[in-house]
Amino acid sequence: QVQLVESGGGLVQAGDSLRLSCAVSGRTSRYDYAVGWFRQTPGKEREFVGVLNWNDRYYSDSVKDRFAISRDNVKNTVYLQMNNLKPEDTAVYYCAAAPLFSDGYRYLRATSYDYWGQGTQVTVSS
Repeated sequence: QVQLVESGGGLVQAGDSLRLSCAVSGRTSRYDYAVGWFRQTPGKEREFVGVLNWNDRYYSDSVKDRFAISRDNVKNTVYLQMNNLKPEDTAVYYCAAAPLFSDGYRYLRATSYDYWGQGTQVTVSS
């Protein structure tokens, strides 16, 4: 079993930065699980933001030049650094874990992840 707890959301202005944290605990090690970030707005499906798969990072086109995923192995925490935030980034952000992805683009799909955090709200005002 894997537990995920997000934190760091809040209300910011356009152009600001924010860093989200995803604390990972349970039966996992950094070598076993990929950690993905998704976001969701009311009435829409969860949207892929980025993933840390082993030492590889992949991002959606809408965030790849502004967001960055990093990891603190001592704290077993994965971060999502969000820079130059835009109003369209407003959403509930979730981190999720799954066994390492070995091929294809399965990491893009929310259904590929087994464990989810509770989500943290990010609101970007214009």
